[in-house]
Amino acid sequence: MTEQLSFSRFEKEVLPNYRNRMNIAESTEDVKKFFVYTAQDFLVKVFNHEPRIEFEDIALTPHQTPAYTLSSRIVNDRQFNEVIKRSDLPYILERLAGTAVKRYNRLERNPEKSDSKIRAK
Repeated sequence: MTEQLSFSRFEKEVLPNYRNRMNIAESTEDVKKFFVYTAQDFLVKVFNHEPRIEFEDIALTPHQTPAYTLSSRIVNDRQFNEVIKRSDLPYILERLAGTAVKRYNRLERNPEKSDSKIRAK
């Protein structure tokens, strides 16, 4: 039987800042950007910089399932694959993406609210 790994500790570390970012997101592009920053921060904690996680390696895909994509460079990394097979990593990324999709959909339905915030600055 293989050992199951859990990264919920790292998820808990990134959640407070993530929630704050989502709350201040003023556009769907902000939501995408904040999701990537948080997912990147989370993955760096998990992998301790190996493989190197770049901004371009992660994307929020709000109209797809799952609601995020990882670059082929990351998906094809041997170490990444070993960890993802025996951990809660995909579920944590799905939860982070789910939070972002909810905010994304709200802003997409009400663009005038985000536009008025931007013009008020």
